Amino acid sequence: MTSMPDRIAVSFGAATRESIQQLGAITRFFMRIMKAMPSSIVRPHLIVEQMMLMGVNSIPVVLLTSVFIGAISAWTANYLFAGAIPLIYLGSAVGKAVFTELGPVLTALVITGRVGAKLAAELGTMRVTEQLDAMVCLSLDPYCYLLAPRMAAGAVMAPVLAVFSAFFAIVSAQLVAQAAFSLHPTVFYHGLRLFFDVKDVVICLVKSFVFGCVIALCGCYFGFLTKGGAVGVGESTKKAVVAAMVLIIISNFIVVKILL
Repeated sequence: MTSMPDRIAVSFGAATRESIQQLGAITRFFMRIMKAMPSSIVRPHLIVEQMMLMGVNSIPVVLLTSVFIGAISAWTANYLFAGAIPLIYLGSAVGKAVFTELGPVLTALVITGRVGAKLAAELGTMRVTEQLDAMVCLSLDPYCYLLAPRMAAGAVMAPVLAVFSAFFAIVSAQLVAQAAFSLHPTVFYHGLRLFFDVKDVVICLVKSFVFGCVIALCGCYFGFLTKGGAVGVGESTKKAVVAAMVLIIISNFIVVKILL
């Protein structure tokens, strides 16, 4: 009879092996999309259409999220610094947090729930209804017409959404600081400028670019390989969202280690 430690070791080993295999498959899928990217760029209308769907249509939910990100940042910073650091540095703390961590990461997680799930469900439905097979029969490359435009749109629009998110988060934080802590806007923005560094904005944009690629890649990968009809579409959507969120957290750590 197998002991409990042995069963745990076997389960852990199987999960690790499967994860490595899945990562390798996703990497190969990504390289195949990159190979088709030049053919997709010469058809800019496909990319612009996806930019509208993935980026512009996501602005309302991103702005709503960013407003509360800024409000929570200001309130938490005041709670942590109360009695220890003057409120003039509240803007600095909020700016650093929003640009380097809260803005890009939380915005990416919100986009994952909206865009990542949409991509997986859309491509999964096309797979189970044999629309992708029909494209191949018509000599139309799905990587060129479907996957590469979505990847390009995700990589471009994620940094744009992060900029919108950071701007409205800072404005929201300033309004909360003025209403709740009687901090004049001039003092808040002066504090924001004290320790402002262009590198913070670069980190925000680089992170958002990576997160956008991760979201689009996971949505396309799991959706494109969907099996099992309607149940398979739901399973692919779940896997795409979970995988994207996990990879966002992991890639966030990697980017921080590289840039800081």
